[in-house]
Amino acid sequence: MTLPFKTILIDDESLAVSRLRRLLNKHRDSIDVIGEAANGAEGLTLIESLQPDLIFLDIEMPLLNGFEMLSRLTTMPMVVFATAFDQYAIRAFEENSIDYLLKPIEAERLARTVQKIRTLVDRQDMAQPAVNPMSESVMRLLAQMQPKKEIYSISVKTGEKIKLVPLSDIAFFEAEDKYVFLATMDGQKFLTTYTLTTLNEKLPDTFVRISRSVMVNRHKIAEVHRHFDGKFLLGMSDKKGTKLTSGSTYGDTVRQLLEL
Repeated sequence: MTLPFKTILIDDESLAVSRLRRLLNKHRDSIDVIGEAANGAEGLTLIESLQPDLIFLDIEMPLLNGFEMLSRLTTMPMVVFATAFDQYAIRAFEENSIDYLLKPIEAERLARTVQKIRTLVDRQDMAQPAVNPMSESVMRLLAQMQPKKEIYSISVKTGEKIKLVPLSDIAFFEAEDKYVFLATMDGQKFLTTYTLTTLNEKLPDTFVRISRSVMVNRHKIAEVHRHFDGKFLLGMSDKKGTKLTSGSTYGDTVRQLLEL
């Protein structure tokens, strides 16, 4: 990737675009603005035709918002989000090494962004010249922004059959060695094909991890007792009256869960 970076500005606010273009004029050695789009649909067409190295992207736009537009791209340019809405997971932007600019954009902050992009590209060019240094980060962010699919049951294999166990019938999940079992309210146990990490991503907030090996249905907790070393002993309301111990590092989670 060579300087200056071919750049497209995508924003439905004409004044914001004019301001950003004016500020970027001071960085013409690094940034070459080759196009502008007023919404996500225009941006999608422009990106596919001009193949920019970099885009400055608003999030809240008509037709397609910024995330929807990115999810439809066949090739991913470097992305700098420029938005007035700081509720859009600023922490996620930071964790994924994606830069963002809060409107109104300040010249000094923009200069840091340009320098950051140059540094990222220089570093990547020395290692793998053909790889976009931000593409994987953008895809991680898009995955985080997607709402969880609502699921109502977990499939388990029993003999030659596939059984669907409703979430409301599940008391807890427990990992044993390399396997994860689900325990039902009537005392049955079934082997699942999921890891606890995957379940944590798939399941609604009703299910909470209380240790490295146990995830419980918060609606099936009958009683809680303080244990030693900051742990808690949870009595479940399943047929067996199962007792589960929280991990020492999950004490805060249990306290928040039960408002203790």
